[in-house]
Amino acid sequence: MDPETEVRELKKRGPAAGEEVARRPGGQLGEQKRSGPYIHLVGRRRLKLAGLVVALVAAVLGAVCIGSAGIRLGEIWDILIGAVTATPGEARPVAQTVILNLRLPRVLLAVMAGGSLAGAGVVMQGLLRNPLADPYILGISAGASFGAALAVVLGVGLVTGSGLASQWVVVANAFVFGLLTTFLIFGLASLRGLAPETLILTGVALGYLFSAGVSLLKYLSSHEELRELTLWLMGGLVGAKWETLTLLFPVALATLLLLLRYAWDLNALAAGEEVAANLGVNVARLRRNGAVLASLLASATVAFTGIIGFVGLVAPHIGRFLVGNDYRYLVPVSCLLGALLLLAADTCARTLARPVEIPVGIITSLIGVPFFLSLLFRQRRRWWS
Repeated sequence: MDPETEVRELKKRGPAAGEEVARRPGGQLGEQKRSGPYIHLVGRRRLKLAGLVVALVAAVLGAVCIGSAGIRLGEIWDILIGAVTATPGEARPVAQTVILNLRLPRVLLAVMAGGSLAGAGVVMQGLLRNPLADPYILGISAGASFGAALAVVLGVGLVTGSGLASQWVVVANAFVFGLLTTFLIFGLASLRGLAPETLILTGVALGYLFSAGVSLLKYLSSHEELRELTLWLMGGLVGAKWETLTLLFPVALATLLLLLRYAWDLNALAAGEEVAANLGVNVARLRRNGAVLASLLASATVAFTGIIGFVGLVAPHIGRFLVGNDYRYLVPVSCLLGALLLLAADTCARTLARPVEIPVGIITSLIGVPFFLSLLFRQRRRWWS
């Protein structure tokens, strides 16, 4: 039985049934006897999830192999095994530097960033019940862009100094301003009850305000500052380092695990706010906590990668084709698809016009715009009916 059908059946039993379900560990429906079709459906979803994991591992190995430097496949494998086992191999020092210091950090950052943006996107779509929502629907990207522009053009940032500290000014500003935008939106929208329409419209309005600020700073910037800011706004993974991964990985992992705890609540919300409330879900708290966590995930990612659009929009909808609307499976599947999508886009960005590199944000937009238009004009099937 589909989760939306289950919550409708439970609604007929009254609020007491909803409170009983809400108190069960993990928000699950309990150890109910499942029918054969349901077990078959769960098996298929788990098989697809495992297939995506295998595909992602293969894509990571393939992306590490592809590049301008001519390195043999056996040499790459020897380098990776040596790095895992901490044993010296027979690979050339130049090849080791290229793989371990350039390609591998960039590939892993693409996987982390794509999974984070897709995870934030699928949660935002569920919270707002809007198929066109993505991590930037609440103006996160515009706020982060304004913070980065302040650091690049005016040198205003939360981190000051020289050497190592100066490298993190843009990152810290983008992250903090992305989060501040979220809190500002919720502060304004709370005056009208945190309705999805209010949140979206408030985010759009603040997004235009921050975009105007970025345009003003572009106008006031010098040639070098304008170039640096424009490259950041296009999005890219050029500056991937192991330090970046060690900072982003714990934030992304912890936030995604917390979002997964809301999977059952999102399933209930998909059947309607009244149904979710009858099942014991505090809709306002769910929307607030989920949006803050999704914004934290998106802000942390944008701070290191710049503006990479459409990953958080495209990946969740592809995930719905594969596993349906059950968020217990949809969230991890969307993360895997987002990682695959961004990894493929970044591989194309650094190889299509080599030695010149195309900003990855351009590649993702070229992929996302046709999908976005098909989503707008689709007539035969509705995912959100």
